[in-house]
Amino acid sequence: MTYQNIQVPAGGAKITIKNGKLQVPDNPILPFVEGDGTGRDIWRSAVRVFDAAVEKAYKGRRKIHWMEVYAGEKSFKKFNNWLPDETTDAFREFLVGIKGPLTTPIGGGIRSLNVALRKILDLYVCLRPVRYFPGVPSPVRNPERVNMVIFRENIEDIYAGIEFAHGSEENQKFKQLFKEAFPKEFAKIRFPETSGIGLKPVSAEGTERLIRAAIRYALLYKRRSLNLVHKGNIMKFTEGAFKDWGYALAKREFRDQIVTERETWILGNKENDPGLSVEDNAKVVEPGFKMMSPEQQNSIRKEVDAGLALWPTHGDGKWKSKLLIKDSIADVTLQFVLVRPQDYDVIATMNLNGDYLSDALAAQVGGIGIAPGANINYETGHAIFEATHGTAPKYADLDKVNPGSVILSGELMFRYMGWTEAADLIIKGIGSAIQSRTVTFDFARNMPDAIEVKCSEFGGEIIKWMDKTPPAVKSYAASTPKGKKAVKRAVSSKGKKKPVKTARKNSARKSVKRKSKR
Repeated sequence: MTYQNIQVPAGGAKITIKNGKLQVPDNPILPFVEGDGTGRDIWRSAVRVFDAAVEKAYKGRRKIHWMEVYAGEKSFKKFNNWLPDETTDAFREFLVGIKGPLTTPIGGGIRSLNVALRKILDLYVCLRPVRYFPGVPSPVRNPERVNMVIFRENIEDIYAGIEFAHGSEENQKFKQLFKEAFPKEFAKIRFPETSGIGLKPVSAEGTERLIRAAIRYALLYKRRSLNLVHKGNIMKFTEGAFKDWGYALAKREFRDQIVTERETWILGNKENDPGLSVEDNAKVVEPGFKMMSPEQQNSIRKEVDAGLALWPTHGDGKWKSKLLIKDSIADVTLQFVLVRPQDYDVIATMNLNGDYLSDALAAQVGGIGIAPGANINYETGHAIFEATHGTAPKYADLDKVNPGSVILSGELMFRYMGWTEAADLIIKGIGSAIQSRTVTFDFARNMPDAIEVKCSEFGGEIIKWMDKTPPAVKSYAASTPKGKKAVKRAVSSKGKKKPVKTARKNSARKSVKRKSKR
């Protein structure tokens, strides 16, 4: 394809997909959007880390050919267009790319450039891994127990964006049609005359492709469990259906590799008491069995029979090596990922639930400043990796903010491409830089004895530590004495300026000088 405003690098080659597998050349062309606001500083730091990781891992055998494409404020200033067709065409043609944070236009038109890219390219998975790097200040007692991967549905639910504003002609027309066709349901609206209306479609196809991708990921990376998070106790035909479709798909397509939580109860009961009858097993699985109707009791008996039929492949403890499929209510999940994070591993959920969960979890391990994100269509191979934070315009061009979100998104990108050696070096570099307590201001202000460095300098620290033995870890979680002081200091000094140690330069070389304690 010929582009008018995009310069395709000479010497690079396209990533393609064949039989569902990415075909990545040694010289791939990767589109990138620099990003708005702090995105400019972040990209300059991040791209150095990416190139260094590839060079160190492959000694010149592989090289990224970066191709700038345009979106957001920079695009609007250059072309009077927030999201040019050329940009989406380039991501479509070259399959895999990365982007910094983008400004969302104010007023009419596109609600969000990020959402627009996801919908145009049908990037149905929002992948949000959340893990703790030792040494990062955390407000929770045991942040090291957080190690989850969230598969958030990216196209349906509230991202479908079907709304009718109060007072609009469309709103009045919709409510009139709804009242005529479904008077009983319309009567549930307490204040219909002043209500805005929104719809949240959740489909079987959309659910199945998300959960299929989550199960394949969990099996590939040998994860322990997949949790289907929903609010099906209230919204039975959208959120509840998501859960039901998820279980059905897992059993239909991955039967020998998975076991549901209730099946583990049935098989475990049989293992503990080989003579246990189906009836008694049902009573153990469902404590309220005696109070159920005959029809409900019969349904539980059938469930027990189906579970016991798995005995040849899952019995005698063999189910313990299978991927565990379970589900939980969304509000309960938000509580338990805080107090019992070790019980959660891979999570598949709808759009809004995933939004809450991913940001809440990021707060436990250092904030969205180091939270990576990816938008992927595992069927077509298209993927855009991105910062999960905003543009933070007040810090733009100050070389100050943490580039970790984009850098870790790049690590995800390399792993997706199969360049695991480069990905591993990025993890090693960023983890070691944090352990050395040479960090950007967002960490330094809550990390005792930290040395504050610029955005660009933090990138340099990551590169330096790729080749070095990691330093000893100092924990600043909320449970430690220093961590408690750090959290208390962060709360009490909110909104105030505080002195931090900074990295200084001399004319010959970079050197670090610690300020004396006051």
